[in-house]
Amino acid sequence: MRTARLRQFWADLRASFWLRPAVMTLAAIVLAELLVRADGAISLPSWLEGWVYAGGTAGARDVLGAVASATIGVAGTTFSITVAALSLASSQMGPRLLRNFTSDPGNQYALGALVSTFAFALMALRSVHDAEEGAFVPQLAVSVGLLLAFGCVGVLIWFIHHVATSINVNTVVALVHGDLSAALRRLPRRNDSSGAAAEPGAPDESGAALRAPGGGYLRVLDDEELGQWAEEQDACLWLRIRPGDFVFPDSVIGRVAPASVVDDAQAALGRALALGDTRSVEQDLEFAVRQLVEIGLRALSPGINDPFTAMAVLDRLGAALCELASHDLPSGRLWRDGKFRLSRGTTDYAGLVDAMFHMLRQAGTGAPAVMIRMLEIFDEVAAVEQDSQRRRSLRRHIVLTRDAGTAATQDSAALAAIEARYARALGRLASAD
Repeated sequence: MRTARLRQFWADLRASFWLRPAVMTLAAIVLAELLVRADGAISLPSWLEGWVYAGGTAGARDVLGAVASATIGVAGTTFSITVAALSLASSQMGPRLLRNFTSDPGNQYALGALVSTFAFALMALRSVHDAEEGAFVPQLAVSVGLLLAFGCVGVLIWFIHHVATSINVNTVVALVHGDLSAALRRLPRRNDSSGAAAEPGAPDESGAALRAPGGGYLRVLDDEELGQWAEEQDACLWLRIRPGDFVFPDSVIGRVAPASVVDDAQAALGRALALGDTRSVEQDLEFAVRQLVEIGLRALSPGINDPFTAMAVLDRLGAALCELASHDLPSGRLWRDGKFRLSRGTTDYAGLVDAMFHMLRQAGTGAPAVMIRMLEIFDEVAAVEQDSQRRRSLRRHIVLTRDAGTAATQDSAALAAIEARYARALGRLASAD
């Protein structure tokens, strides 16, 4: 079984900005070398020979030199200007915009196309020889280099359009919501027929304390690996932490019983935890939620004052709650063969809804349109969510939103709209109780 640290490493590697350009550049170098070696050794169809470069050494040098200088110049200039534009846009939408840019496969392939064409042209250029050395012109390589250069023109046009689209606030909100939806889809489907498991009880005070193997944000916690270890050792683990928490070095993060296996438990804990400088959405639902909330809060700040973006964020949060209606949140408890083995901190529904709406409600009290839209979102979610405990959390936020909205405005039309949405949302909850 892969450890949590290895899983997170591969996830970060796949999202890294340099990986795809590096692979494409290496492939271009290999392709250039193969074409140089194959020049003259293979016969081409007659219809294709007319498209192959037929100039001399001086022309080949000029063509390949122009391709190399143009592609690397375009790559440097275009991406530097793009990063500057993204930095300005991120002041409105938060640093998430820059992370989206670096993790976007399209941007990585665009950079890879430009850099790999540059590397291809250099590799082909080194094989051009003058007559004194025994004239040699890599005609196939020059022809492919020209083809790659034309392809880079298309890549540049696409890239400019793609970046202009990607800094649109609705696109950024949709991308963050996509991360949240992907995390929700990984949750188990609801099974109302299954009985709830017994509570594990309080940590055994006779057990030994477990300390953090390092410091940083808990990005991934491999429950299955810890559960398997606990079953093999006939032990029980109680952890105070959950994915997304900041773990302090050498702090007490849980207990293990019996105390005699504490050393092995520390080793297993080190394999099952992935700590890092940033949070990850793989197991941390609140992280994706807070990224959406951050966009909404920035939009509601006095310097920006964009309630429409805040309402777009609310729409996505409501969609996430509707998706969550058919899924169970992790219980944080693990049994093996009917025996309790592991308990850890988790995000519950009430806490998730608090993270979604508390700060947005507080920041949006001066914008009646935001309060009205928030009540409409609760109305839509109440029509989908059937769990009684979850509906109580929704009722609480409906009341809080109505109170905040009516206290912050004197506009009679806004007050009437808030009261109407409030009554409708409560009626929706009452109709299913």
